[in-house]
Amino acid sequence: MFEYISAIFNTLFFSPIKNLLVFFYYILLQLKVPGAFGFSIIALTVFVRLILHPFFKQQMEMTKKMQDVKPHMDKLSAKHKKDPKKLQEEQLKLYQQYGINPASGCLFMVIQMPIFIALYQALALFFNGNVKQTIIAINKIVYFPFLKIHSIDPWFFGINLAASPQTANNPLYYAVPVITAVLQYLQVQSSTPATNAIIPVKKDKDDKSEKKENKDDFQKIMNTQMKYVFPLMIGWFSMSLPIGLSLYWNIFSLFSIIQYRNIHKKKS
Repeated sequence: MFEYISAIFNTLFFSPIKNLLVFFYYILLQLKVPGAFGFSIIALTVFVRLILHPFFKQQMEMTKKMQDVKPHMDKLSAKHKKDPKKLQEEQLKLYQQYGINPASGCLFMVIQMPIFIALYQALALFFNGNVKQTIIAINKIVYFPFLKIHSIDPWFFGINLAASPQTANNPLYYAVPVITAVLQYLQVQSSTPATNAIIPVKKDKDDKSEKKENKDDFQKIMNTQMKYVFPLMIGWFSMSLPIGLSLYWNIFSLFSIIQYRNIHKKKS
């Protein structure tokens, strides 16, 4: 069963993405572009991001609608707190009124996950440390004979994409994890919806108001971890990963930041 799923994954995602990467590399080599492999990673990342843009845009629009409908949902929860069935009916009516399909918000994540895994695996294959084995493995699955490669030049503007900051023995390489963490922070910040001002709660709080406050506090903690801890973790991981993988991640983050900000501008 696992072999069958793996074969489907390779056919639908891994092989096409690897062929795209080799195709971009071939074109850039023909054009004699310096740092062709680095630019092929950038081209592949942007290409995939453009393909996913309609799903990304749908997710952002659904997030915005959920923000708009939240005050009405809170009112319904307070009004029908003793009648769960009625509450569910009114919530469904509200979703229909605003054109919200809660399941569609997950569509972008569901679609992008196998693509991201395939991207990572394709790039990891190029940076496995054994150039000869890499070339043999790649040439076995290219769709067209002219795409077969004979060598891989990992250098990109004086940086070895196959090296990691930990193993490069070059202080300049440590700038990569810092840039990776900063870009990830900016991406999280751009994607985090602005929170409404907190309405002060009366002193005579009941149990439900206290539970709500605890829930809000928990959400704040989670948001803080996503905003600060997650970027630091990504930066730390990039210390041991090949620079080529960090390049892919950083271009993806940069592209995401631009898309988030463009969508927010259109909404405002």
